[in-house]
Amino acid sequence: MLPWMQLTFNTTLLMMESQSVIWTRLSQIALGRGTPAESMLMVTEKMAAFSEAMLTLAAGGSPQKVVRGYRRHVRANVRRLRKP
Repeated sequence: MLPWMQLTFNTTLLMMESQSVIWTRLSQIALGRGTPAESMLMVTEKMAAFSEAMLTLAAGGSPQKVVRGYRRHVRANVRRLRKP
């Protein structure tokens, strides 16, 4: 697959996976099961992921590598948030 097609595919998957995390978190908040710790984590993890992405690019990493890193973090959130 061409590199730009692979990047497009992985970015689309990232978007869908991210929507799943957003939906789960908003549902928990709406049902009164959201915690202050989870709210704080929403902010701090975004700052950490952004820093990681910038360091990856500064070190010569590709946009594809950045998207893979974001997807790894998002998938970890999906698994964590879906636990009963």
